[in-house]
Amino acid sequence: MPTQQTVLLVGGTGRTGRRALRQLLDRGVSVRAIVRSGGKLPPDVAGASHLTVIEASLLSLRDEELQQHLRGCDAVISCLGHVLSLKGIFGPPRDLVTRATMRLCRGVEALQPPAPVKFILMSSVSVNRPGGLDTRRGSFERALLWMLCGVLPPAKDNQRAADFLLEKIGPHDAYVEWAIVRPDSLLEGEVSEYALHEGLVNGLFAPGSTNLANVAHFMCELVTNPKTWAGWKSKLPVITNAGASSVTTP
Repeated sequence: MPTQQTVLLVGGTGRTGRRALRQLLDRGVSVRAIVRSGGKLPPDVAGASHLTVIEASLLSLRDEELQQHLRGCDAVISCLGHVLSLKGIFGPPRDLVTRATMRLCRGVEALQPPAPVKFILMSSVSVNRPGGLDTRRGSFERALLWMLCGVLPPAKDNQRAADFLLEKIGPHDAYVEWAIVRPDSLLEGEVSEYALHEGLVNGLFAPGSTNLANVAHFMCELVTNPKTWAGWKSKLPVITNAGASSVTTP
């Protein structure tokens, strides 16, 4: 009988995070959720037997405390992001996603686990793959995104977090393996058929769509399905609802 998996989830009270939390628990995964306020968790999962709620600010935890929460985890899912408000976009911390990603990965490395821990980062299609691999993005869109990264802290934050995984952790780290999930325009709705793509399939001015529940489902698949993880680790898959594009990658 397989051993029960343990996941550390951050951002579990957000729109996608709470869906990921519910789906992980439904799959029998043991979840440790670091949240600022346990009262913001969905009432139907707050008392789940295999859920441990840690009320804390991730960035304020001491290294020893964070390592204690990471100890024994098979995977980490980060659904952290910036609230879509004036304060959320321009207020501190402007580098929330980057700092959280760095602290979590360095915390795992400090523990030197016997098997690599999966790190799954929810990001955005505004994030570029290196080396011009997102070929559908023309020079005008690249210039626009460069400008947005300069004036909108969340865009810069998401790109820097991805760059950290790509450049500092890389594909051969002994303790951390990673995948960066890039959804297009997020929608409400239940889990439905969805498509996964190596690179971009839509432009900034003709975006696709992705159900929040589908993003959560794919992240849970990355945790629990070894075949899915083997296919997408060290990559930046774009996820869209099925039918949002004619180009798909199994």
